[in-house]
Amino acid sequence: MATTFHNLNVHVIWSTKERVPWITQDIEQRVWEYMAGIARQKRMTPICVGGCDDHVHALLRLPANLDTSKAVQLIKGSSSKWIHETFPKLRAFRWQDGFGAFSVAQSGIPAVFKYIKNQRAHHRKKTFKEEFVEFLVKNEIDFDEGHLWD
Repeated sequence: MATTFHNLNVHVIWSTKERVPWITQDIEQRVWEYMAGIARQKRMTPICVGGCDDHVHALLRLPANLDTSKAVQLIKGSSSKWIHETFPKLRAFRWQDGFGAFSVAQSGIPAVFKYIKNQRAHHRKKTFKEEFVEFLVKNEIDFDEGHLWD
């Protein structure tokens, strides 16, 4: 076959360092839009970017030549620098080192999109930690809860 065909959709989740609630409602839309712009600039398709005060959800379609770790590194690095420059009161802002990544079938995109858009309502009932552990369990990912939040 002379052409490569692919459809790599990934739901990526990461938090602020120590889950500090830096991303307040007054700046969140600008942060999500900036992250989506970085994704586009790096040849990803940002299907949906959102989250809450202390974490991000990004539903991305990745190009064939970009792995998930590099995609997250590009978005986190650029957005952190931009947050420091744009919001002087957030000079201490940091992202956590790790992330969670979960594959999404094309048929699952509408549900994940809706889930990301409803983060504020969702987190009135559940913490980020509870949510993240549920994702790990649902996706049958082994983890040691004692080292999960290092």
